[in-house]
Amino acid sequence: MKTPRDLLFEHHRQVQPKLDAVRGKVSGRLQQVPAPDPGLVRGTNVWLVLWRELVLPSRRVWAGIAASWVLILGVNFALRDPAPAGKMMVSAPVMMSFQEQQQLVNELLADRSQPHDADRPKTAQPGPRSMRSVMVTI
Repeated sequence: MKTPRDLLFEHHRQVQPKLDAVRGKVSGRLQQVPAPDPGLVRGTNVWLVLWRELVLPSRRVWAGIAASWVLILGVNFALRDPAPAGKMMVSAPVMMSFQEQQQLVNELLADRSQPHDADRPKTAQPGPRSMRSVMVTI
């Protein structure tokens, strides 16, 4: 019994000479094409080769990466402070008046309800446990 492969080969044997002729023409053309100059490939043509092999096949991926970077930079510039606090220039008299006002505010807002440390009564520290008396009520 013949296999399907044998049946296909037998059925297409009449096309074999035509296929050989096409192969001969193509291989003849390939042999006539001159080999590229290695110096040209190394020098200026490298960028063109990189463009063709890296960028063109994956244009959508590169476009997505570029769009995400534009989005990141846009968010970064939008969230940036307009004037950094460390860059402000203040003259000495203005700084002194600000300190005086800060002291006045601190005095006005000071909590006067509790006595200072000097006015507080001192509590006696309890003695050791062995010195304490135990009171038992019955």
